[in-house]
Amino acid sequence: MKNFIFQNTTKIYFGENQLENLGAEVKNFGSKVLLVYGGGSIKRIGLYDKIISELKKVGMEIFELAGVEPNPRHTTVNKGAEICRENKIDVLLAVGGGSTIDCTKGIAAAHYYDGDVWDLVTGKAQVKNSLPICTVLTISATGSEMDAGGVISNIETNEKLALVHPSLLPKVSFLDPTNTFSVSAYQTACGSADILSHLFDVYYFAENDGKMDMIDRIIEEIIKTVVKFAPIAIKAPKNYEARANLMWAASWALNGFLGTGIIQAPTCHMIEHELSAFYDITHGHGLAIITPRWMKKILSEKTAPQFKKFGVNIFGVDKNLSDMDGANAAIKKFEEFLFETLGLKNKLSDLNIDDKNFKIMAKKACPSGELNGFVKLTPKDVEEILQESL
Repeated sequence: MKNFIFQNTTKIYFGENQLENLGAEVKNFGSKVLLVYGGGSIKRIGLYDKIISELKKVGMEIFELAGVEPNPRHTTVNKGAEICRENKIDVLLAVGGGSTIDCTKGIAAAHYYDGDVWDLVTGKAQVKNSLPICTVLTISATGSEMDAGGVISNIETNEKLALVHPSLLPKVSFLDPTNTFSVSAYQTACGSADILSHLFDVYYFAENDGKMDMIDRIIEEIIKTVVKFAPIAIKAPKNYEARANLMWAASWALNGFLGTGIIQAPTCHMIEHELSAFYDITHGHGLAIITPRWMKKILSEKTAPQFKKFGVNIFGVDKNLSDMDGANAAIKKFEEFLFETLGLKNKLSDLNIDDKNFKIMAKKACPSGELNGFVKLTPKDVEEILQESL
């Protein structure tokens, strides 16, 4: 078990009609706000008008950056930072899902840097400070509304990399499950796969030398929450209980609490980031396809007990099975959940992906020569996982 420091200071307004507090909270950080959002969905559901109204009530001067991409581009971040500098923006308000919030985090950091945000992402330059960030969440997936990291894409170099700094932790986040009622069945499934991947390859299937049993038990309860409520949300998109449970599960899957005492190693995320960087696919779908293949690749006598434990506690696999048989049964149950219950396509070829870039992708997924995690992977291992996913 590793020493750790845990602190999360994001203030959460959870539930319906909490936007009545938005104006006062944003106003705490100044009078000029940059509103950042993606496509037109927040306008179609009426959320945009509500937010503008609340901001105007407290006299905020509003500037906008629309059109944030599903895998946010560094060029969009640079554009937002320039708006901030030109207009002396005081505070940022991200309205959307993880991509919009991640883009906003990049803008917050780039505002104080006289150059390309990609320098900050790659470590060529260091984040010194960030503009304050507030968020209004519209999809349950990444947990970016309650953590200090984001992921930015550079399509010119086919790279998708993380930007992490304590100052990027949102100050206030508004989580109203009704804002996710319009999320499609497909995006609900992909978001749920993303939540599960955070729980799996960051925490649950991590280095297990002296892990806290308490944390494993909490992770299992959050996994069970997703397994229970994701199918309900897909079939009944306006089921408040289902949407609320998924929303809160997403936040707690990556707000730092579950990482206490654990060496975090987001193996599947590192592999999927290469897929998104080269093919610009939906992140959660890529994770859904890769994760079971990763599980099969690393399955051994050493890893089987944890996989069996997962199957027994989550899917009701027979505890009397051997570790290896129980592990295989668990992986099969997980595949059934992803590809039958949630209805996601189960091959990369279904997403029009071929193997021409797999070798370079595998190498880039292992920047230090190997990919650390529950089991260390070489570029050859990663390439095999990608081939098995095809």
